[in-house]
Amino acid sequence: MTYSLIQLAPGAYDLLLNGEVVGSVVRNSSYQPYTWTAELLEDLPPARRPAPFTDLEHVFASLEDLCDWLGNPAMKTNNRHGDAWER
Repeated sequence: MTYSLIQLAPGAYDLLLNGEVVGSVVRNSSYQPYTWTAELLEDLPPARRPAPFTDLEHVFASLEDLCDWLGNPAMKTNNRHGDAWER
């Protein structure tokens, strides 16, 4: 399974699995220390959730920790200097 993240706004990403939007990644605060949440869009039974999701939502201390958990997905930012893949 290959995940990727597409930035919608600062602190907000669509979470894609094999090119299909399956969830979101959001920063939970405007002030540091931030936490980040990965959330599936569909309330699937546990057996049908894509790995590594065991719950509908998972909270992380950093975006880096979240990305490590997802297997270091490609990230497309909405950089004002043009589209750029970060990872």
